[in-house]
Amino acid sequence: MPGVSMAERSRLSWLLARRSLRTLSGRMNAHPLLRWRFLSAKADRLVIAPQDLRTADATRASEIYSGRFAFAGKVVICDGRSPFEMTPPSDEWAAILLGFGWLRHLRAAESGITRANARSLVDEWITLQGGWHAFAWRPEVLSRRIICWLSQAPLILADADISFYRRFLRSLTRQVRYLRHTLAESREGSQRMQAVIALTYAALSMAGQMRHLRNVTRKLEEELESQILPDGGHVSRNPGALIELLIDLLPLKQAFSARNVQPPAPLLNAIDRMMPMLRFFRHGDGNFALFNGMGPTPADLIATILAYDDARGAPVANAPHSGYQRLSAKGLLLLMDTGTPPPLALSQEAHASALAFELSKDGHRIVINCGLPATGREGWRQVARATAAHSTVTFGDSSSCRFLNSGSFRKLLGLPIVGGPTKIEIAREEQEDALLLRTSHNGYADRFGIVHQRALMFFTDGTRLDGEDVFIPTAGKVLPAGTQDDFAVRFHLHPSIKANRLTDGHGVMLMLPNREVWTFDAHDDRVELEESVFLAGADGPRRAVQIVIHGHARQVPRIHWTFSNVNAAQAAARRKAEAAPKLPLDKPQTDEPELPL
Repeated sequence: MPGVSMAERSRLSWLLARRSLRTLSGRMNAHPLLRWRFLSAKADRLVIAPQDLRTADATRASEIYSGRFAFAGKVVICDGRSPFEMTPPSDEWAAILLGFGWLRHLRAAESGITRANARSLVDEWITLQGGWHAFAWRPEVLSRRIICWLSQAPLILADADISFYRRFLRSLTRQVRYLRHTLAESREGSQRMQAVIALTYAALSMAGQMRHLRNVTRKLEEELESQILPDGGHVSRNPGALIELLIDLLPLKQAFSARNVQPPAPLLNAIDRMMPMLRFFRHGDGNFALFNGMGPTPADLIATILAYDDARGAPVANAPHSGYQRLSAKGLLLLMDTGTPPPLALSQEAHASALAFELSKDGHRIVINCGLPATGREGWRQVARATAAHSTVTFGDSSSCRFLNSGSFRKLLGLPIVGGPTKIEIAREEQEDALLLRTSHNGYADRFGIVHQRALMFFTDGTRLDGEDVFIPTAGKVLPAGTQDDFAVRFHLHPSIKANRLTDGHGVMLMLPNREVWTFDAHDDRVELEESVFLAGADGPRRAVQIVIHGHARQVPRIHWTFSNVNAAQAAARRKAEAAPKLPLDKPQTDEPELPL
């Protein structure tokens, strides 16, 4: 594994050993001679059905009834065969089918035909895959199926005869027992949390399972305390994880109350912390900032979750545990990634986005990151994780983080981050008419001998953002000879922004959808408009453009730029009338010396 230190190699080896043991354990559990341990001698009855907060579409019920299963951008037409006999067109499609989340669409149709269709499909799955199926019994798929079967039990069991009722409960009990036994095999992070949530649902919803409630509640508390950070963010640093967890945690809170059991304090505290973080990541148009695996914002889920937010408090400005900063005034909003990568075991989807930011004005996003699409993520994932897909600085045409590229490890571990910024300095200062944010990271220090500093002057009248990127040698006054020093300062623009490069080559005119005009000004440096892609569009990836400033750190160690609500003529006049102002980067941020101005 070239480029991986001994410490990183040891951590990877330990993680690989743990994952290999879990995989071996899963294969042993799948052996026919051992499956008897999970057989249910007695079918339990259901006591409650947890609420499903996900939006349902009754029009999709007719598609499912006709044998047309459209999931994850793929369509499978069954032609009279069971969908569980079909070859899945993708793993994403299979996970949705076998997770049974689509049952909510049948329930929304509210008819005898859809209820019979739901029973028929559940019965087919029990017959074809209820004994065992390598994909269907994966912890993450199994967890979703348990939650969906419990929440959609009124649909599945309405009008059912006693024979199907017992068959359904036997299968559900067996799945719960299997998940309880193999919980440790689930991937750390959101998947582990989802598995614990499923077991907690089962303990509360199924008669005869209450004896497991104390143990599973303790596991739930442990996962909440380890995964939900003090500021309300998720340990993976993916804003989307908050949405997916809250949509299950809120009904879980209600399920405790429905059984006259006091919800555990860590559950209530976690929800109270997570709610403000939802508002923290939202732009004026309601969409989430595209950091660390976030894709298109599910507006329906956000609206549902926020309806449960009684406090409706203003979001915090500083989320130090999650590693984000928020600057807001007069409709102008900036969100910035100022965190180090998450732990190795939780970094399979984390991005190399140190000091990247997004900027919006009122309901219009201006500067963004590329994000991830809703479907077909695996084909785009590594492109989207690279630093070049974010509005920050790339150095030497590389990313600020290093991703695992060893085939032997990749099969079991995915592509975790094995190197990146270990030190990110942040200083906020309120001035009379502006907020000053000074940051730095050392993600390029080992390879290029450079510390990247970024300072932002955010004017509180909502009309201007001044920025400065500085490249500081880690040793001495100048970069060592022979090291690569080419850089690119990137600003990805939302597809709704019309961008035109100014004739002097130093700026770009930006027109917002509401016809408001902003100007990007690079002052002494030339800018280019290059192709980009907006991956997180509601309708899939879209063409976009990015503003790029190219240079060499030895010749140009400092780049100053400005976004302002002024026209091109005013911007040109300002450049001629005044020298480019220098932002105060001389306050302590790193231990490295700063280049002379």
